[in-house]
Amino acid sequence: VLGRQWIHTPGRVSAALKQGQITPTELCQKCLSLIKKTKFLNAYITVSEEVALKQAEESEKRYKKGHSLGDLDGIPIAVKDNFSTSGIETTCASNMLKGYVPPYNATVVQKLLDQGAVLMGKTNLDEFAMGSGSTDGVFGPVKNPWSYSKQYKEKTKHKAHGENEDSNWLITGGSSGGSAAAVATFTCFAALGSDTGGSTRNPAAHCGVVGFKPSYGLVSRHGLIPLVNSMDVPGILTRCVDDAAIVLGMLAGHDPKDSTTVQDPVKPFTLPSLTDVSKLCIGIPKEYLTPELSSEVQSLWSKAANLFESEGAKVIEVSLPHTSYSIVCYHVLCTSEVASNMARFDGLEYGHRCDIDVSTEAMYAATRREGFNDVVRGRILSGNFFLLKENYENYFIKAQKVRRLIANDFVNVFNSGVDVLLTPTTLREAVPYQEFIKEDNRTRSAQDDIFTQAVNMAGLPAVSVPVALSNQGLPVGLQFIGRAFHDQQLLTVAKWFEKQVQFPVTQLQELMDDCSSVFEIEKLASVSLKQ
Repeated sequence: VLGRQWIHTPGRVSAALKQGQITPTELCQKCLSLIKKTKFLNAYITVSEEVALKQAEESEKRYKKGHSLGDLDGIPIAVKDNFSTSGIETTCASNMLKGYVPPYNATVVQKLLDQGAVLMGKTNLDEFAMGSGSTDGVFGPVKNPWSYSKQYKEKTKHKAHGENEDSNWLITGGSSGGSAAAVATFTCFAALGSDTGGSTRNPAAHCGVVGFKPSYGLVSRHGLIPLVNSMDVPGILTRCVDDAAIVLGMLAGHDPKDSTTVQDPVKPFTLPSLTDVSKLCIGIPKEYLTPELSSEVQSLWSKAANLFESEGAKVIEVSLPHTSYSIVCYHVLCTSEVASNMARFDGLEYGHRCDIDVSTEAMYAATRREGFNDVVRGRILSGNFFLLKENYENYFIKAQKVRRLIANDFVNVFNSGVDVLLTPTTLREAVPYQEFIKEDNRTRSAQDDIFTQAVNMAGLPAVSVPVALSNQGLPVGLQFIGRAFHDQQLLTVAKWFEKQVQFPVTQLQELMDDCSSVFEIEKLASVSLKQ
């Protein structure tokens, strides 16, 4: 029915829908069947099949009348399971919220549904989004689709033999690993993640998709179950930069229910195609060249800088002097806000409640012990320690002062004439699960958030763009950081870069066994939301 050309993105799918080459219901059914085929990846916690088919049917009626709502009408999307969805269970991958069905939609979810998007389901994460592997949720870890790709299997043929082959699967990164895997396997065209210290960009890099963190305040947090109020932002995962811009255009703007959103009206985002980068100044932060950075990622980072230079851009080394304090500062502020936010889960109004009825205090304590995993409890304990009266000045207040210095580092660099910063997203490509779990969550997060969390403390926009496959055949992403509220400029540069590098689509071994599905995937692989 469809030529290959329309696969990659919602843009092109949208055109195919408008021309009647495919109907929203057919598209929805294709994605549902892919969800079933890729169930072993554990990307979804809840698949909202009935809801999706009903939404697709409504969309179909609109297309028949010629009244499509726009680029997202009839487009399958997925939502991380820490966004409230009316009538659909929202768990945060925790026992604390198993069975909790919110009575309302998060603003971002509502905005997507108002545009006619089709909600395929809720995606897996680390419990309460605390983690960088998507390995610590109560529903089990998410498997990286690239573990089963032709590209990876060919490179690692000599290593994996016999029954332990499946034990070598790789992590997706986190904490929005379910959303990243869902987009990478074509079960949806765009997905929402959240990003507090890198939770959208990290899994995007490991799964070979685009992960965008908007400026703080550009997109409403209402209905996103909070982790760190001063750093959380909804993130967007797509297969190309243009699609991220389309979704951002629909989500951005003031929300009366979130007082931290911008007051000024936000114009729709359309990304110009940059032809000339000679007026751009790209900054390379020297502090990001850390000893832990893998030589492969470092080499791709250098190549990317050279690419900009060879096309006439000015590429300069810059300094963010407070970088070395950043991760510790982030830890203090993050755990302190976590401790405060998690106080709402007490077993009284919603969520899990234990059976102990000796006293209210005993009920609170047992509920929280049963409801939260060790990672969450550990962060609550740390945060409460930093907030104790005798520690408050030395830890929490001091960390806030350091946060200001870190934010000022970025301001100074951008004021010196730099347009965007180019950095790695992660230290290395995705690692096997068995290797990842050798370290505890806190150690892992401290390593994995190294290039991403400072952006959250400074409230800046950042995007991870897949750049190439490593020697092992695994995706590597690089991060672009922009000045606050210059999200459009940032995405424009990212789009130019994406076009230059031509990153390959994942070819999934498991889905390739059956010829018809090769054809389907080929078709789905080249679709963009708009055109």
